[in-house]
Amino acid sequence: MLLLVPALLASICPARHGPPGTPLETIHLPAGFKIAMYAEGLPGARSMAQGPEGVLFVGTRGEGKVYAVLDRDRDGRADQVVTLAEGLDTANGVAFRDGSLYVAEVSRVLRFDGIEEGFGSAVHREHQVVNDRFPKDHHHGWKFIRFGPDGKLYVPVGAPCNVCQRSEEAYAAILRMNPDGSGLEIFARGVRNTVGFDWHPTTRELWFTDNGRDMMGDDLPPDELNRASTPGLHFGFPHCHGGDLPDPEFGRTEPCDRFTPPVQKLGPHVAALGMRFYTGTTFPEEYRNQIFIAEHGSWNRSTPIGYRVTLVRLEGNRAVSYEPFAQGWLEGKRAWGRPVDLEVMPDGALLVSDDRAGAIYRIWYDGRAATASHFRPEASFPDR
Repeated sequence: MLLLVPALLASICPARHGPPGTPLETIHLPAGFKIAMYAEGLPGARSMAQGPEGVLFVGTRGEGKVYAVLDRDRDGRADQVVTLAEGLDTANGVAFRDGSLYVAEVSRVLRFDGIEEGFGSAVHREHQVVNDRFPKDHHHGWKFIRFGPDGKLYVPVGAPCNVCQRSEEAYAAILRMNPDGSGLEIFARGVRNTVGFDWHPTTRELWFTDNGRDMMGDDLPPDELNRASTPGLHFGFPHCHGGDLPDPEFGRTEPCDRFTPPVQKLGPHVAALGMRFYTGTTFPEEYRNQIFIAEHGSWNRSTPIGYRVTLVRLEGNRAVSYEPFAQGWLEGKRAWGRPVDLEVMPDGALLVSDDRAGAIYRIWYDGRAATASHFRPEASFPDR
C-alpha cells in the first residue's frame, strides 16, 4: 500500500557527513578533482532529479521510498533528507517538470503536484496516476525516467528475462508519452535494459546505456553506449549484442548488420546505469559536453569490474575514448559502494548516487589542487 509521509519530525533527518565506513579517501580522481559526502542516510539511493528550487529528488528500488535532499544554505552539503513517500513498488525513476514530481513504479507512473512546497511542515502530498499500462514484470521492471527536449516523458521497459523474445512490442524498448500519460508510443526497440539516458546538449539526440545479457562468460558481451538519432531504430536485442556478436539462440535468423550498433562498447557486465552529458562550466573545457557513466558493477564475473564512474570522450557523434574517471569503490573483490546515477548541479559539481552506501557524493574541480591529485588515467580502456 502506498503511504504518503507528511514532512513531520519522524520523516525528516539531518543529512550527516563523512559517515564511518565510507572511505572516500580511497576514491581516485584526475588531477584537480575532489570528492566529498553530499548526503547520507538514504538507503538504496538510486535515480536523481532536480527541481528549480534546488531540491534533489532520489528514487529507490527495494526500499520503495522517494527522498528529497535539501541543501538550504547552498554550501555543497545537504542539510536535510525528507522521506516523501514509501510503500511504492520499486520507485527507481524520478523526473521533475512544471512543479510536479513524476515517479516510476514497475507498472505505472505517478505524479506528485506542488512537491517543493511546505518542507518542514505537515503537508499531505496526494498523487495522481499518470499511466498504469506498463507490464508488471519485476525482472528488469525498474525504470529510469526523464523528460526529453520534446516535452515528452521517456519510460523504458526492460526485457523480462536474461535473454528472450516476447511478442509484446513494449518489452525491451524505450517508450515515450505526453506529461498527462496520453500518446504512449515506442521510440526505440531492441534495448535489453537501459537505466540511464540523456540528450546531447547541441543535437538533442537521445543517448543511452544498455546492459548486456548474462551467461556468455566473463568477457562477453559488452555493455553499450547507444545513440538514437531518430525514432524507430532497433538496437539488436535479443538477436545481436554489442553490434557484432550474434546471440547463440536468437542470432541465427537476424544478422547484426540489420541493427544500429553502439557508439561505444563498454566493459562486460559493468552494469552501466546512469549517464549524463557534462553541461556545467566549472570542469575544465575538455570535459564540456562529454559523457559520464555510473557503472554499478558486475555480479556474475569471476573478477569483478565496474563500481566506478567512467568518461566517454566524443568528437561530434563519434566516441574516441572510454576511460576511468572516479574509481576506488571496489577494493580487490569487495565493493563498499556501487554508483548508480549522476546529476550535474547548477554550480557545476557532479553528484553520484550510491545505493550500497545509501549516500550521494559531490565531485568538483579545484584547479589549485591540480598538482596534488594522486591519480590521473594514463590511457583509455582497450576497445571492447
